[in-house]
Amino acid sequence: MSRYILPVSVFGTVAGSAVLIKNRVTGGRCPSKAGIKGKTVVITGANTGIGKETARELANRGGRIIMGCRDMEKCEAAAKEIRGKTLNPHVYACQLDLASMKSIREFAERINQEEKSVDILINNAGVMRCPAGKTEDGFDMQLGVNHLGHFLLTNLLLEKLKDSAPSRVINLASLAHIVGKIDFDDLNWERKKFDTKQAYCQSKLANVLFTRELAKRLEGTGVTVNAVHPGVVATDLGRHTGLHQSQFSTTVLSPFFSMLVKSPELGAHPSVFLAVAEEMAGVTGRYYDVMTEKEPAPQALDDAAARRLWEVSSRLVGLRDDTPPQTTTGLTEPEPAGS
Repeated sequence: MSRYILPVSVFGTVAGSAVLIKNRVTGGRCPSKAGIKGKTVVITGANTGIGKETARELANRGGRIIMGCRDMEKCEAAAKEIRGKTLNPHVYACQLDLASMKSIREFAERINQEEKSVDILINNAGVMRCPAGKTEDGFDMQLGVNHLGHFLLTNLLLEKLKDSAPSRVINLASLAHIVGKIDFDDLNWERKKFDTKQAYCQSKLANVLFTRELAKRLEGTGVTVNAVHPGVVATDLGRHTGLHQSQFSTTVLSPFFSMLVKSPELGAHPSVFLAVAEEMAGVTGRYYDVMTEKEPAPQALDDAAARRLWEVSSRLVGLRDDTPPQTTTGLTEPEPAGS
């Protein structure tokens, strides 16, 4: 019997440690019980993963939910499922492809014309470490979807958000921003060898810089904006990371990984917290790691870089003076502030 004591003890220690770590990284459920009856919520990428669970939870709380998704068949199915589970009839699927400026403008126009208010905008959709590729408008896919698409959408909905104040914008960021770098000389990976990991980290750093700059520009409007890292969540987002692409990772690492990650249901609660919690009223320009405010990486606190990114992004998506979007070829940088 004694020969089993050591293995059992080791297993128990490992399992117990995993549970403690998992409890730490999941952060639990949103503590607020606040309802949002009568409020309109726009969520991007809401047909699967964190976005779908966020839509379900906010539908449970009485919100009017607009799900913006690229795949309408999947979006309609998700909306129908959420309506059935929550008994909330006000859950709608709407076409939105964040890799297309045309689609984003059409979606925003529809929302501005048909919705009385936009009380909560959750920029949830994203791609992660995908192979090299370009959006419809010629942007790096990860920068285009994760940052530029949401940058344009948010700006196109700003007047509706202001008219609906107090209103909230939530940007899904990532802990990966801490190793991100904004390469203003080659944002779209046209001159250097493509690195999918760095491309992702750049896009996530852009999310935090965008959040901080937007918060400054919205001071006094009643619209708040915050960024959140939802934690390590088991979703399809990580399908390009290579976790299950070898026998070793599948048989050895995968079981331990599954013990440490949280479900999409729990992964939605940080977004829900920022969207509904009473204590978040008036809080803006902050970065949250799950549901705890944290200081972001030093490069995310660079105000000059945030302003420069705003100017470059505005030019790329065609917001400046209502000019058409620029192609990435021949992009010239704006002059530094104060020049």
